[in-house]
Amino acid sequence: MYSRILKSLPDHPLLEVRIGLHWTAAVVEKKGGAQCGLASTLREDHHHSGEPTIPEPGTLTSYSSRELASWIESEIPLRRSIGCAVINALLPRQPERWIDQNAEEAIRERGRGKTNLLIGHFPFAKTLKAELEDFNVLELNPAEGDFPASAAPDLLPKADLVAITGMTFINHTLPDLLDLCKPEAYVLVLGPSTPLTPLLADYGVDLLAGSSVEDIPAVLAAVGEGANFRQVHRAGVRLITQLIA
Repeated sequence: MYSRILKSLPDHPLLEVRIGLHWTAAVVEKKGGAQCGLASTLREDHHHSGEPTIPEPGTLTSYSSRELASWIESEIPLRRSIGCAVINALLPRQPERWIDQNAEEAIRERGRGKTNLLIGHFPFAKTLKAELEDFNVLELNPAEGDFPASAAPDLLPKADLVAITGMTFINHTLPDLLDLCKPEAYVLVLGPSTPLTPLLADYGVDLLAGSSVEDIPAVLAAVGEGANFRQVHRAGVRLITQLIA
C-alpha cells in the first residue's frame, strides 16, 4: 500500500513543515499555488541522547517532497506524521469526486439494519450508537462501552459497515485492518489524516472522508500554537467526503 502511494506522487517543491502539539502540516508549491496537507502528530517519549527524532531540524525544506513523504515508512512515529502530511499535500485534489455528505451522515445512511464498527472514538460515536441498533466502537484507548483494539480479529469479519480512522494509515495498522474486513463490507476511512487517493479502492475502501486546507496561513499558525482539530478546523479546514471510484 505505502510503496504504491509513494510511487504515485508528483514531486513539488516543499515550502514548509510545521509540527504542532496535535497536528502536523506540510505545504508544497504546485502550479495552481500552494497546497497544504495535515496529519495527526504522533508523539513519543523524549530522550536527551541517542538518535534525534528529526534529523537537522530547521532544514526540512531542503529535502525533496517525495523524500519526506517516504518518511511514512519510518519506524519513528513523528517522522511518519511528517510523511503523511507531505503525502496529503502532494495528492491531487479531485473536487469532481467530492460529495455533499459528511462521514457521520454516510455511516447513518448506510448503517441502518447493518452491523456497524467504528475504529477510533470520534465525537459522533455516542449519537450513532443511540441511533443505529448494532453499532460498536473499537479504540486503542477505550472509553466506557468501547472495545479494545485487541478485539479487531473478532469484530471486523462480522461487520457490514466499517469506518476506520485515518490515523491507522500513520501507525501502519490500516493494511491489517482492511485485510480483516469481509469482501462485501462497506468501508470508509475518515479523519483529517486520511490520504485522498483512489488507490485505496484496491484494498477494499469505498469512501474517503478527509480534509482540505482552505486558509493555509491561518491553519499553520493554529497548528504551530498547539491547536486541537476543532480549532484547526475553524482556522480554515474544509471537511470533504470523496467517492473513491
